[in-house]
Amino acid sequence: MILGLGNSFCQAQTGGTKTYEFLNLPTSARAAALGYNVLSISDNDISLVNTNPSLLNPEMHNNLVLSFVDYFADINYGYATYAHSFSKTGNFAATLQFIDYGTFTSADPAGTIQGSFGANEIALNLSWGRSLDSNFSIGASLKGIYSSFETYTSTGIAVDVAGSYILPEKFLSISLIARNIGLQLSTYSSNGREDLPLEIDLAVSKRLEYVPLRFSIILTNLQKWDLTYDDPFLVETDPLTGEETQKNGLSGFPDKLIRHFVFGAELQPVKALSLRLGYNYQRRQQLKLESKMGMVGFSWGIGLKISKFQLNFAHSIDHLAGAPNYISLSTNFSDFFK
Repeated sequence: MILGLGNSFCQAQTGGTKTYEFLNLPTSARAAALGYNVLSISDNDISLVNTNPSLLNPEMHNNLVLSFVDYFADINYGYATYAHSFSKTGNFAATLQFIDYGTFTSADPAGTIQGSFGANEIALNLSWGRSLDSNFSIGASLKGIYSSFETYTSTGIAVDVAGSYILPEKFLSISLIARNIGLQLSTYSSNGREDLPLEIDLAVSKRLEYVPLRFSIILTNLQKWDLTYDDPFLVETDPLTGEETQKNGLSGFPDKLIRHFVFGAELQPVKALSLRLGYNYQRRQQLKLESKMGMVGFSWGIGLKISKFQLNFAHSIDHLAGAPNYISLSTNFSDFFK
């Protein structure tokens, strides 16, 4: 059970079959509000570079962002990112990313309480990005990973690579990101190495020219076509033909296709205010309850510019049992020393 804690809570919609799956949890409140953890929006938002380093640019110099997520039960996670630019070598960002699963009671096979133990995971990331020309930019992140569940520990290393095509005059940006390419350096047990949660995503962002409205579309998990989970409770069998069909919703090719899409919209009626809404079909299909589906799969958020600070909040309805809240606060140290 201990070894499965990290996997069972993280990214349930893709099965939780890899190790260090906390790396794929949304860290940015803005991204969480728009339905996923990857965005291609190119507007100098430092909170997006942890999952898309190709967005790093000189305008983020001296920027700092802090993020905290009140996740399920006693689980909390968050991160801190600071960016610094160098004229010759490019733009860098250092990130500390963590997740704390809380405190657990330790007992022997007879049920005798022997104390308590904790479980947590940490990643230290160094990101780099630079523009190749006025439209193309590239980026990469190197991650050092440490995971601890009671007395079981593991270390790993991973790399993210990303590229973005940006057309400022068209308010269009497109990013291709491959994340968590790596391996375990040391394992929890002698059973061998586990796979990291490799993921390839394509993100598109388009802002309307005369309306302060931006749309985001993310194609997720391009490395794997079939993201479905065969739930026997959602299947009906024809008594005459024996053919199995879904009780409701899409099925077959349309269902498998739309599971890769996440949709988001962001309205900015005034410069200091942003309103956001997202829809994640895959999350809804994997985590809904047939008896009461509610708004599972939807998310919303708000962004406020207050003096020298940018505050972002998101509420993601992942399951009827709980809906995480995301808070991100960013600022630019240079604004305090002008």
